[in-house]
Amino acid sequence: MARLVVMYGIPKDAAAFDKYYGETHAPLAKKIPGLRKYEISRGPVATPAGPSDMHLVAILQFDDLAAIQRGLTSPEGQAAAGDLANFATGGVDLYMFDTRDA
Repeated sequence: MARLVVMYGIPKDAAAFDKYYGETHAPLAKKIPGLRKYEISRGPVATPAGPSDMHLVAILQFDDLAAIQRGLTSPEGQAAAGDLANFATGGVDLYMFDTRDA
């Protein structure tokens, strides 16, 4: 399996971010071809030392890295990527990787 992890920084307006994310962005992202599972963090994103500079973490699961790349370059993936500028005022970082059982 492979994961796409999306880390959203603290937005200018957290309530507006949460509303837009839930009503507009998540439904767009859920249409990305090849997506197997979609999870988001609930509540504060913390570190062992306390609060972090992250507001929300999304974890999208795909079969492999090639499936992530196909999904992101699809029209649905491009729509989701293009939507980030509409609400991610605290910045956003995307990480993708293959996984294995340890």
